[in-house]
Amino acid sequence: MLTWLYVPGAEVEAALRADIDVTISADWQLRQVLDAARSIGSPARVHLKVDTGLARNGAFGAAWSDLVRGAAAAAAEQAIEVVGVWSHFAYADAPDHPTVRQQQERFVEAVAELEREGVHPQLRHLANSAATLTNPSAHYDLVRPGLAVYGLSPTPDLASSADYGLREAMRLVARLSLVKDIPQGQGVSYGHSYLTDRDTRLGLVPLGYSDGIPRNASNAGPALLDGRRLTIAGRVCMDQFLLDLGPDATAEPGDEVVLFGAGALGEPTAEDWAAATGTISYEIITRVGARVPRYYVEGQG
Repeated sequence: MLTWLYVPGAEVEAALRADIDVTISADWQLRQVLDAARSIGSPARVHLKVDTGLARNGAFGAAWSDLVRGAAAAAAEQAIEVVGVWSHFAYADAPDHPTVRQQQERFVEAVAELEREGVHPQLRHLANSAATLTNPSAHYDLVRPGLAVYGLSPTPDLASSADYGLREAMRLVARLSLVKDIPQGQGVSYGHSYLTDRDTRLGLVPLGYSDGIPRNASNAGPALLDGRRLTIAGRVCMDQFLLDLGPDATAEPGDEVVLFGAGALGEPTAEDWAAATGTISYEIITRVGARVPRYYVEGQG
């Protein structure tokens, strides 16, 4: 297990005691890790992160050289064990973009600089989901799939999940909490952005933006109920949204509503939700709130 996003004062010592590898991206992090390692009396297992062009986390340019020298000195004192070195792509979802090659070249140079200082990490890792699936030359010693673990394509404009042999692993479902009859011309939810065009039945779904349903899914987000694709009617509220079930609907409270899943049974996918709300599937699956229960089901294949 590897941790990498932390701030000054973080509980690095607790992480080391739990056998968690710690990323070092800056001199201050090296100092903090050294203090923690000396406190527990054993070397810290660390991965050094180099910024090869994303301009996010990681040591860049001269700061990388400084970090390499500091880490080499600490390793020589057996205060740390440099287990790995890593970076992250900016354009892996566009495999032909010139920055992909540039970042790989910078990564190779960064590793070579580390080795010239006498540090030879066991693990070099650069590939995220997109690079794992499209760029074997970036695999090195391990890969870091994220979105692909959910069975979703990181490059939907290039290839689908099925094209990659992936199967969507996450479903988001709810149950109707209320079904009610509403007359034609009735405004629905805040601001009455949806007006019923006939006498109809509405179904209330107890999920809202506090649960991760995008507020801009108002009048746009898809759902499946009893084999029928429906669209959210009116604004998404904090804890709930509504579906126009139609005048002849036989749905009852407790009936299952599928917001997204694999799509094999006609349900929307996370990619459908991304398209409906102007975002990416990564955001859809990771924004589901903590109060939504998770059930882990062992599958096949």
